[in-house]
Amino acid sequence: MIPILLLPALLAVSPAKEARMELRMSAFPNGGTIPRAHTADGADRSPALQWGEPPAGTAAFALIVDDPDAPVGTWVHWVLYDLPGTARSLAEDQPRAADLPGGAHQGKNSWGRLGWNGPSPPPGKPHRYFFRLLALSAPLGLPAGASRAQVDAAAKGKVLAEGTWMGTYGR
Repeated sequence: MIPILLLPALLAVSPAKEARMELRMSAFPNGGTIPRAHTADGADRSPALQWGEPPAGTAAFALIVDDPDAPVGTWVHWVLYDLPGTARSLAEDQPRAADLPGGAHQGKNSWGRLGWNGPSPPPGKPHRYFFRLLALSAPLGLPAGASRAQVDAAAKGKVLAEGTWMGTYGR
């Protein structure tokens, strides 16, 4: 049994779990099929996203979209960061540019390209695509073109809340 005097010390070193944040999309339901228009088989437009009020102190957002079912391991479809903390949505069909209006930057996906590249799985079982929006206490300050690993490292200790949405797509 742990003496009661040690409990406050143990709690002080335990990492805090970030809060949940509402994330939603009108293009498809959570867990539903991603429409062809948002895939490599269609127009390959990035979907629109909306989210609820983030926690106090949110200064920026980062978005990571990946496919953990890819045959070569997790495949990154979109890396976006330093979206202003005042934003509550992201419009459909974002340009594949290094910098977006408002100061957001796009990183490189697993194709080595900037911006959104939609689902393009091999034939077989549908893959899952996770959209993960992070509310951050400070902008990451990375230049455009950062990798997902660089964004993950820069976000360490800055995540206040997270919202997730998942879609599927198969051929």
